Amino acid sequence: MPKDKNRPHPTPDDLRHRFEDLAARFAEKSRPAPGGSASPPPADDYSLIWKSLQDLFTRDVTAREFQDLVGRESEDTLRFFTREIDFSGLEHKPWFSRYPAAAWKIFLAMAFRLSPARRVVFALAVLVLIGAWLRYLLTQVTTPFWFTIPISLVAGTLLLALLVVELRDKLALKGDLEIARQIQFGLLPFAPFSRDGTSIYAAMRPANTVGGDYFDIIDLPDGRIALAMADVAGKGIPAALLMALLQGSLRTLITAGFRGPALVRTLNDHLCANIPRNRLVTVFYAEFDPATGVFHYVNAGHNAPLLLRTTGATRLGTTGMALGVVGGSAFEERGETLGAGERLFLFTDGVTEAFDPQDREYGDERLESLLLSSHALRSSDLLDAVRDDVLAFCGSARPRDDMTMMVVER
Repeated sequence: MPKDKNRPHPTPDDLRHRFEDLAARFAEKSRPAPGGSASPPPADDYSLIWKSLQDLFTRDVTAREFQDLVGRESEDTLRFFTREIDFSGLEHKPWFSRYPAAAWKIFLAMAFRLSPARRVVFALAVLVLIGAWLRYLLTQVTTPFWFTIPISLVAGTLLLALLVVELRDKLALKGDLEIARQIQFGLLPFAPFSRDGTSIYAAMRPANTVGGDYFDIIDLPDGRIALAMADVAGKGIPAALLMALLQGSLRTLITAGFRGPALVRTLNDHLCANIPRNRLVTVFYAEFDPATGVFHYVNAGHNAPLLLRTTGATRLGTTGMALGVVGGSAFEERGETLGAGERLFLFTDGVTEAFDPQDREYGDERLESLLLSSHALRSSDLLDAVRDDVLAFCGSARPRDDMTMMVVER
């Protein structure tokens, strides 16, 4: 049947809604009647269920899609896994030697694209499937094998072929994400900063390949520097895109001459107009004089940085609400001084809101205690110590959020 060009291709959401509708119908038909036990659905209900199954697995399915799966997509998958393999040494070998050697090269190329644990499982699955085919063919030499092929071998082979196609798509996306990670990290100032007795160090650990945390060190015309740390709600690609928007907007406003509360207020209005309503951004912004240690800051809903002094720690609390929520919000500016031998520690909630396998939170108190007990460490080593302590606390639990830190010392 020819494919209707005007019919939109089903999206993952469309398929998900169909599954949910089908599950709801099953649940409705299997729900026991009030005051009694469940009874088998009548024949008409079985017909409805069967019709739903038919609709789920036949709508929008065309012969052309199967042809593409067997032909074009298979060729694309083979090219994807073989594009970096050198087959030049196999050209002059006989076919019974050339094809097994080529297959071995392809197998290795696919295996080494996976993580070590998945590599082992993949290798075992392929070897077992090949062994099953060889054992079957060797024991069925007197019978036409196309009449007696076990269904399990056919199903296993088709499943492996389908998974290889899906693996191609995943690895292609992973390659794009790695490029995006390099671009994102290239936008951030990871190199240590030093001027007039002030040093700044920063570190980031995204929860995924890319993240939504942002930090920056920006030179101002009067010799001061702007320090920024922000956290976009969420993680992954959507948060990374909003992070890039935030960085471009902040730097543009600074170039245009905006400073302090006026800058944050204008940035908030811009974000309210340009980001989805279910997103928000917390920002800590400070204008710092490296020579004197005097700085003024605005904290828009961000985690309170810690000013580490010999007498203890001072938290630089919020002076306004998070950005991107309510346009026209007002923000207060406050001032502090970073003295000689003191540090300012900025961080995102991926540090304090990390959880262990028992779902216990790392917390602000644990972070403050670690920072105060580690005053003898160099700033770069302090960042490593905090990161290692958070990861040790998480144990086998994977960190759920991006983790970013910055230390300013004099």
